Amino acid sequence: MVLVKILGAIDLISGIAFLMLAFGAGVFVQFILFCAGLLLLKGMFVFTGDILSIIDIFSAGILLFSLFFPIPTFLLWVGAFLLIAKGFVSFV
Repeated sequence: MVLVKILGAIDLISGIAFLMLAFGAGVFVQFILFCAGLLLLKGMFVFTGDILSIIDIFSAGILLFSLFFPIPTFLLWVGAFLLIAKGFVSFV
């Protein structure tokens, strides 16, 4: 039960990173790398049959690409909403 809440907190923190990118706030590179790394690790649950872990892998890829390329705002909002929704459901 506690593990689910920790994984949900990772989703919420990564969703905040997406929102910071969407609003143009200065986001530290280390913070983006930290969130992307945690999402990639969480995405490995896809091998256990968790289909929603594909969202984590997709979001980690967007975060990593945002370091090098300007990402369309639409993708940032989609990633933010999906991760925040997954995070809130983990706490319910």
